[in-house]
Amino acid sequence: MRKPHPRRLVPIGLALLLALPGAAAVTVPGLESPADPGPAAPAPAPTSAGTVELLAKPARVKLGRNASLGGRRLLPSGNPWNTKVDTAPVDPDSDALIAAITGSLHADFGADLDGAPFGIPYIVVKGSQKKVKVTFDYAEESDPGPYPIPRNAPIEGGADADGDRHVLVLDRTHWKLYELWDAHPVNGGTSWRAGSGAVFNLKSNKLRPAGWTSADAAGLPVLPGLVRYDEVKSGRITHALRFTVARTRRAYLAPATHWASSSTDPSLPPMGMRVRLKAGFDISGYPKAARVILKAMKAYGMLLADNGQNWFVSGTPDPRWDDGVLDTIKRVPAEAFEVVEMNGVVEG
Repeated sequence: MRKPHPRRLVPIGLALLLALPGAAAVTVPGLESPADPGPAAPAPAPTSAGTVELLAKPARVKLGRNASLGGRRLLPSGNPWNTKVDTAPVDPDSDALIAAITGSLHADFGADLDGAPFGIPYIVVKGSQKKVKVTFDYAEESDPGPYPIPRNAPIEGGADADGDRHVLVLDRTHWKLYELWDAHPVNGGTSWRAGSGAVFNLKSNKLRPAGWTSADAAGLPVLPGLVRYDEVKSGRITHALRFTVARTRRAYLAPATHWASSSTDPSLPPMGMRVRLKAGFDISGYPKAARVILKAMKAYGMLLADNGQNWFVSGTPDPRWDDGVLDTIKRVPAEAFEVVEMNGVVEG
């Protein structure tokens, strides 16, 4: 499992700006989508691109640990996580950036690690779930509680884990996402202590304030980038995936809002960098489930979200995963990827 990442490498100028009264959240121009339907949408709705966004009635979004979302997308169709990049230009520095990320693709999730499923879990709750107090180590960059965390909320790595200890809670009624990093229950879960936390309105494209972290180093939501069993089983992933690298740059670009490095080496990737599997990479020899994941990497790519191991792609723990199938993506080398053109990089 990955080690905790540095959290406090924040741009000084941005920190001063955020200290001013009235500091506002940052948005990506043109992405705010108030017309995105809420949980009660009864049927698929056409998007501005003329495609159909798969939605689900509340009853199809199941309750519980790693529950099926019934095909519902977690964010509006125009959100960066849900945007195809298969025809986007390649960044002019792609070769140098990819060369700095050695190794091959690796599924950081599966059915059995030391006798148990592994990955980043989540839990789906009703809107009536009781909210509890959460205290944060980095309260100045965290959304204050209370959070609707049930006592049985799964912790990444388990109750005794010493890694990132993410806790992700999806409120299916209000379509909100509550995420914690380094989460620890207090008094049996009557309250919680965490390193940082963030709340995301999943009907909106609004980003975190500039310079803020979240439950992820880059300031991104975690759940929208996970590989989930229910979507792989359906044969289709319609969003970008979350991945990590060992060394990053003191820089970020939207939809990321935070860096977690002291290095200004231009050959290192900034947080929020998007890579995609090259169109010409042959995936025909991979098992069906692996092809579903690799197709998503060609169409939507992967967003750099955290410091960790090179080319580790994140997913949910589930005993139904076939670890042998997931292991086949280790055959995908670093050079099979390219960096999607980057604009608006914020440097430290």
